Amino acid sequence: MVAARITVNGKVTPISPAAPQTTVLDFLRDRGLTGSKEGCAEGECGACSVMVARPGVNKPTDWVPVNACLVPVAALDGQEVVTSEGLATAGEPGTPATLHPVQEEMASRGGSQCGYCTPGFICSMAAEYYRPDRCAHAAAGRTTDADQAQADGTDAGHGDSEHGPNGFDLHSLSGNLCRCTGYRPIRDAAFAVGTPEEDDPLAQRREQAAPEPVATRYAQGDSEFVRPGTLAEALRTLRERPDAVVVAGSTDWGVEVNIRSRRADYVVAIDRLPELRELRVEDDFIQIGAAQTLTEIERRLDGTVPLLAELFPQFASRLIRNSATIGGNLGTGSPIGDTPPVLLALDASLVLADADGEREVPLADYFTGYRQSVRRPGELIRAVRIPLPLAPVTAFHKIAKRRFDDISSVAVALALEIEDGIVTKARIGLGGVAATPIRALATEAALEGKPWTTETVSAAAQVLQAQGTPMNDHRASAEYRSAMLGQSLLKLYAQTNEAVPS
Repeated sequence: MVAARITVNGKVTPISPAAPQTTVLDFLRDRGLTGSKEGCAEGECGACSVMVARPGVNKPTDWVPVNACLVPVAALDGQEVVTSEGLATAGEPGTPATLHPVQEEMASRGGSQCGYCTPGFICSMAAEYYRPDRCAHAAAGRTTDADQAQADGTDAGHGDSEHGPNGFDLHSLSGNLCRCTGYRPIRDAAFAVGTPEEDDPLAQRREQAAPEPVATRYAQGDSEFVRPGTLAEALRTLRERPDAVVVAGSTDWGVEVNIRSRRADYVVAIDRLPELRELRVEDDFIQIGAAQTLTEIERRLDGTVPLLAELFPQFASRLIRNSATIGGNLGTGSPIGDTPPVLLALDASLVLADADGEREVPLADYFTGYRQSVRRPGELIRAVRIPLPLAPVTAFHKIAKRRFDDISSVAVALALEIEDGIVTKARIGLGGVAATPIRALATEAALEGKPWTTETVSAAAQVLQAQGTPMNDHRASAEYRSAMLGQSLLKLYAQTNEAVPS
């Protein structure tokens, strides 16, 4: 097996002698690439972001920003990384480098003050700069007067303050925090960037295939990191090593390593297994591979499942969604994960696989206790299946202290079928009000077969308030959580009662 190595700013670099749990951030900084910084060590500030070449949605390759503080460097064996230092173009000997257009705009528009967070912003901004959809938007001639749009707070291209006239989506920076410069000059820089030149090497790189996943076995000392080449091999490995820690995007395990100093003797990475990365739309179901990242699902479904489309912008940040997988969010079994309530409302099921075969389990039967499930040792979530057709009336309400990039105090997903003013089917998924994500079965029963009226909804809202076993903690009181459950149903009714006959 070839020695583990990573391409950084065009230079192939061996991973050895780094320990298997060494993060990409520490690996880079140990080699003098100190632009990436550690701010929070848990994926919330973005000071560490770098770009990774990944299989593209609209091009063979996308430049994807990720939190370098969470990803083990061994997970990028055979992959390509670009840091903030790699964006500038080197000049002739004795002459300074030429700044990248994103760096130029950040500097000229005052987007950097102390500079600590700036390299992370630069990498996230550069990835958006190279996003094919954005480039197509800008090239279509919808960038008439960027400076005027910035001056008056409007957007000539989209008509809102979160999307620039050049197609730049400010949510691409949602995982990057700045504590001294302020966000207006950073926004100005983002809305001022143009499109890549034809000879831009990073733009040209998008036209070539992303690096293939590399089967990896990397050991240092008593620790070993393994990336199997196939699902069958992964399942055999897990049967032989039931003590293994399974990682995909490492957005959960990376926090354990950094904040709680957790270490594992044996880590198995499954995020690039082809069998876990399929997305199929059939006549009667949609199947999403468990190792698809949330960003990939969002862009590939492109609104096909409205309830998921409503969830994605509220799930952590773009940097986290670029790494976090749907299978990982379910596999952790957290009662405050954001995908379980939505998938419960969608009547989803899970395809579980081990070395002996597969089985399908309704998600409503999957969770058995706090961070516990019916998944057996050596078993993986292979895919999520969402039955079709979808309920036409849906909503996802996430109650948290911040609008974005926060953990839910309460999450409520609702999916209703209403025919001739009668609720014929109701599915309601709840998070943050019990030891596991749950279905609000009593509330569903209070709605089904009843007219979609103020009286029905008010009575059902009272039932919903009593669902679960909410607790008091630093995010919210039990009383508040219960109140928000009832309000979620009333809010859905207020949003739909004019469109649905009563």
